[in-house]
This record gives sequence, structure tokens and C-alpha cells, in this order.
Amino acid sequence: MKKIMPFFAVVLIAFMLSPVMAGERRMPVSTYSIVARDSVTGELGVAVQSNWFSVGGIVSWAESGIGAVATQSFVEPAYGPLGLALMRAGKTAPEALKALLSIDPNADVRQVAMVDAQGNVAVHTGAKCIIYAGHVKGEQFSCQANLMEKGTVPEAMAKAYRNARGSLADRLMAALEAAQAEGGDIRGKQSAAILVVSGKKSGTPWNERIVDIRVDDHSEPLKEIKRLLQVQKVYNYANHGDELMTEGKVEEAMKAYKAAMNLAPDNTEMIFWPAVTLASIGRVDEALPLFKEVFKRNPKWGELVKRLPHSGLLPDDPKLIRKILSVMP
Repeated sequence: MKKIMPFFAVVLIAFMLSPVMAGERRMPVSTYSIVARDSVTGELGVAVQSNWFSVGGIVSWAESGIGAVATQSFVEPAYGPLGLALMRAGKTAPEALKALLSIDPNADVRQVAMVDAQGNVAVHTGAKCIIYAGHVKGEQFSCQANLMEKGTVPEAMAKAYRNARGSLADRLMAALEAAQAEGGDIRGKQSAAILVVSGKKSGTPWNERIVDIRVDDHSEPLKEIKRLLQVQKVYNYANHGDELMTEGKVEEAMKAYKAAMNLAPDNTEMIFWPAVTLASIGRVDEALPLFKEVFKRNPKWGELVKRLPHSGLLPDDPKLIRKILSVMP
């Protein structure tokens, strides 16, 4: 029974999709994108930029342990969720894309790329996509673009992705920047998005989205999304510190908190909560300089300190609270 389930899944999805794809051609929503799988972590991601409002909600699709999809040009959003459904049913990315293209009467204006959890890649650029349009398929990634000022954009993206270092999100960002440096969308720029999910399912889908950042309307969407990606890293360190604290790994947690503080020295939140953590485990002398810096920036944080014992975030110890507040300017 298990061997034939994927076949029935394909038939069912194709049947459901046929009327969807029989509709009119849509406007050219997207311009350049990249889908990729990290060969080390297994993370799956998709990134995109366009001179179109809120491109991330239409083009970018990914599911932990399954795959990632970018659907653009005269975009048919159904390629995203249904491509993932086919891969979830056991189809490879090439099999999934082939199945969907075979029932799309407007395949000649679509541009779609998919990568699955095993690193298989599939990409299609329809013959009637607005020039310059094309793609470059590499090992566990694909770069695709349409409506470009120059036909060299996909190759520039691929080169930047291969040469970049850091996390998958960092390398996706490098590909987007390379596309823009090569001339990008002939119309200009408006929105961008980066979506990265974990390589394996955890049973808690809300924890599987590593990066999910969208800039829907901005004069410099790539600069803004890069700034937000940096903010995301800060909070990832902070969240990891909290996880380590719950596991009783205090010193490791403090290293994570310190990394967050170093990345965002102007973010008061990144100073306050490590101070609270230190005070809650009896390391008050280490906490006091941090509290002092917080209170110097904004005295209202002192009022917050008074409220934390009620929620169990600080011991219900008036002497401790007075000592913390003693460093108030």
C-alpha cells in the first residue's frame, strides 16, 4: 500500500490543480530568486527580490524536511503548496515539477524552481517569460530570473552563492545582492524575502522556521532585509541562550547572551534579560553592571524589575530588588 500512495497523491493533486491552472495568465510578479539546500545542515531555503509589492507571500514556499519552491514570472502560486505536497508524497523535485507543468496550459510563461530534502533540483523557464529570462542550476541550488536588465544575472547569483560563506541565509542574501549589482529587475525594486527552514522535521513546526523575513514595500528592500537578517541573528542567539538556561547550561547560555549583546550593543533588551538571568541564579554582582547600563538608558526598566517576581522571573526577595534598583542613576 505504501508504494502506491505517492502515485495516488500525484493523481489527486493533478486533478485538483487542473482547474486552478486553467485560469488566465497573471501579471509578472517576480524577477529573481534562488532555492537551495545546505549540504551540511540540510536546511532548505528560498530568497527573492522584485519590483512588486509583498513578493515573499507569493513566490517563497518551503517546508522542513520536504523542500523549497520559488514560483514566479506570470506567477501561479499553486506551484508552491502543491509542489511541496508532491514532494511530501515521495516525489523528487524533478518529478514534482514535471507533474505540475504537464497539466499547466500556461507553462510557457511560468518560471519555477524546486529543491527537495535530498538535494535534487528542478527548474523551468518558460519560452515566453519576459526577456531577459533564464536560470542556472547548480549542486543543490538553482538561480532564476526574468525581466532582467541583463541576461547575466542568474550566473552572477550562482557565482556569489558558491563563493559565499556563513549560514544558508547569508549565502542566499549574497546571491540577491549579486543579482542587484548585475542590474537586477529592469523595472526597479520594491520588495524582498528570505525563508529558511530546518532540514528535518521536529514535530513542532513553529520551531522549524529558522529565518522568515519579508520586506513588502521599501525603496531599498535588499538593504532592509539584510539589516533584519542581522537582527534575526541577534534574537537567535538570545533564544538559544534561553534554551541553554532551561537545560542548566549556565556558562554556555551566558556565551550566547554575550554574542547577542556584541552583535547589537544598542539593543537594551539584549542586556536586560541576561542581567535578570544572572540575578535569578544568585550571580547578582555580575548582573549589577548590566542593570546599571539598562537603567542609564531608560529608568522605566527599573519599574519592570519590580514586576518580575510576580511572574517568577526574579526571586520574591525585597532585599534583592532593592540591591538591583540601587544602581539606578
